[in-house]
Amino acid sequence: MSLRRLAFLLLCLILVAVFARAQQPFTVVAAVSADPGHLNPAITTGSPTHAVADSLFNGLVALDEKGEPRPDLALRWQISEDGTRARFELAPNAKWHDGRAVTADDVKFTFENVLLKHHARTRGSLGAVLDTVEVLGPTSLEFRLKRPYPALIQQLDVTEAPILPRHVYGEGEIEKNPANLRPVGSGPYRFESYAKDDRIVLARNGDYFKPGLPEVDRLVFRVIPDGATQAQALAAGEVDFVGRVAPNEIARLQRSGKATTADVRFGPGGGNCIMTLGFNLDRPALQAREVREAFAAAIDRRQFVERILLDHGRVADAPISSGIRWAHAAGSFPASLFDPARARALLDQAGLKPDAQGVRLSVELVQFASFGRYADLLREQLDAVGIRVQPRLVDPAAMVDAVFRRRAFDLTLVSYCNGTDPEIGVNRMYLSSNIGNIPFSNAAAYRNPKVDELIAAAGATIDRERRAVSYRAMQDIVVKDLPYVWLVETDFTAAWRNELIGFAPWSGQFAERAARR
Repeated sequence: MSLRRLAFLLLCLILVAVFARAQQPFTVVAAVSADPGHLNPAITTGSPTHAVADSLFNGLVALDEKGEPRPDLALRWQISEDGTRARFELAPNAKWHDGRAVTADDVKFTFENVLLKHHARTRGSLGAVLDTVEVLGPTSLEFRLKRPYPALIQQLDVTEAPILPRHVYGEGEIEKNPANLRPVGSGPYRFESYAKDDRIVLARNGDYFKPGLPEVDRLVFRVIPDGATQAQALAAGEVDFVGRVAPNEIARLQRSGKATTADVRFGPGGGNCIMTLGFNLDRPALQAREVREAFAAAIDRRQFVERILLDHGRVADAPISSGIRWAHAAGSFPASLFDPARARALLDQAGLKPDAQGVRLSVELVQFASFGRYADLLREQLDAVGIRVQPRLVDPAAMVDAVFRRRAFDLTLVSYCNGTDPEIGVNRMYLSSNIGNIPFSNAAAYRNPKVDELIAAAGATIDRERRAVSYRAMQDIVVKDLPYVWLVETDFTAAWRNELIGFAPWSGQFAERAARR
């Protein structure tokens, strides 16, 4: 065979291979640590739901890696000089996945009928501030506030305020709507299938209102609870993206050279997160402050940083994350509180003497299965002072039911994400008005009128210094009352295959701009 003919045949083979590759669907496989339970991100702040469903929906705005707002459903917005009115103009070509137009009426419905009732962070902040949403035209609307609200625009992204179609979700009880399992959104991807505890498949939205996006044809979320298994799947090319790499797998992935990693403080479900031990204050044994103080004295939080986070985080030294520096009461809950001898003395003071087996108190800990290592360490540390912990590891739906609906728990572990402002993710934990059947709200059922007043005062002004004074005073009271033990602030590391680019791991719409290298 002549060299010219051979070269021609090789060129043909290359072209055939390139053409065949171009014809194959561009699929991205992402790992998630738990089955989401449902796919309606407007009725929960749980990260397993948002990790999947945020790609199906849009917010009025999107946030960049610095937390700055960018257009999403809203092309533009304007805030009045007195801060009590915010006007938005929606993208006129935005459509729901069933072909109907996205309208201002959908936004009004979502806020007034869904978010303010079922989304813990929105209810705990905007609930007391938003007067009404006025529809000015098919794609024009205005938020009218009772007072200026400093965190408004930052709270309008798809994680904090996903917009739902009224014609789909407007009838009957929102929590029982069949569309929660077969969602209709406006986002870059459409729902295709959902196999519980296995995978969720989304398909490219060919009518997406942002030209040329997304580039990915199919987005597959595989439920892989174990962090080591997630990392192995990524290294083996079975998974393309892991949003939260297990801390003990980060260095191994980086050494492999097969993945790109990025440290982010935000992700689906929120950011500036604090892993928090919550007490059920309805339980008589936990109502005595000295008992809760004994828990705090028995827990060595540095070990959580060293043994679980592997230094990818820090001891939580205040109820508000250090990521919100201006509001953070640094040192108000120091690591030096660890004192097992004092914990035993406090339990004695509360009348909880050890029995023949050395047990003073038995409690049940209800939490996500993915937090199992936290449960093991808590059990080890608390057992040393005579507190026997019985972990009950459950999926997200069962955890929400036990903790926030039926209050059938003694202790719980929640990763409370504070967001970019205390109004977004902090208030929900402490406001007495946020106790009830609202996922990831005030799990402790904590009530303190002075705390309610200070939170209201912090939100009543845009003066950051005045807000900081109120928030620091609030933290001083909360630390004394101890409805929670704030364990560690967690950082996230995302990873994806080197062959891919364009991921936004800080965003719920992480793959909207993903592409091949």
